[in-house]
Amino acid sequence: MIELKSKSEIEKIRVSGHIVAEILQVLKKETRAGMTTWDLDSLADDMIRTNKVAPAFKGYRGFPACLCVSLNDEVVHGIPSKKRKINKGDLVSLDFGVIYEGYYGDAALSFVLADSPKPEIKKILQVTEDALYKGIEQVKIGNHISDISHAVQAHVEKSGFSVVKDFVGHGIGRNLHEDPQIPNFGPPGEGALIEEGMVLAIEPMVNMGSGKVEILSDGWTVVTKDKSLSAHFEHTVAIVDGKVEILTYA
Repeated sequence: MIELKSKSEIEKIRVSGHIVAEILQVLKKETRAGMTTWDLDSLADDMIRTNKVAPAFKGYRGFPACLCVSLNDEVVHGIPSKKRKINKGDLVSLDFGVIYEGYYGDAALSFVLADSPKPEIKKILQVTEDALYKGIEQVKIGNHISDISHAVQAHVEKSGFSVVKDFVGHGIGRNLHEDPQIPNFGPPGEGALIEEGMVLAIEPMVNMGSGKVEILSDGWTVVTKDKSLSAHFEHTVAIVDGKVEILTYA
């Protein structure tokens, strides 16, 4: 069942979303070659405490960290490790969330740790981020959830890449994952109608090769089956006064 949110509830999600966005920007800025993925998680943990919020991911279904750090062919849910170093040229995806007064904010971004990234890496990053905004453009009262899905898929495939079909976006609010599910593929005009008070986490996951993925033995880390690179962008958005608002802007 889809839970529509009041303006007071959306305000709390807006606060959590703003904190998420600010922390993600700091993490991106502070990422250096030679640091470990655990170093990034520790930094995220410090900023969670400074902002007096709670981590959204740590302990969720047993996830052991505050931050998901996925490198190169890792799509999502990479577990931070003291042994995993970030190298020059890596494609880094960060997925992060917090809880403010019982309400969740969730966002993700990807970037490459290089002064002059390869053109194909620049392209997948741009296409994935653009696909996110193509999806957000479809968040209109009277549209269907699958209009978001179709817009994402159409843009990605037109650009020569593949969407991941095994993992999807979602509703969000008092829980990290709520109805409706928001696939990154499918025909338009299907699924629930978009209404005032809906809060959605839209998150294209895009692979340079095939869209097929597998989960590593840690039970969390999702990787591309063909070892191609993957990128991930996400925003939490809401319908407020008849218009879409991005709640995870810094």
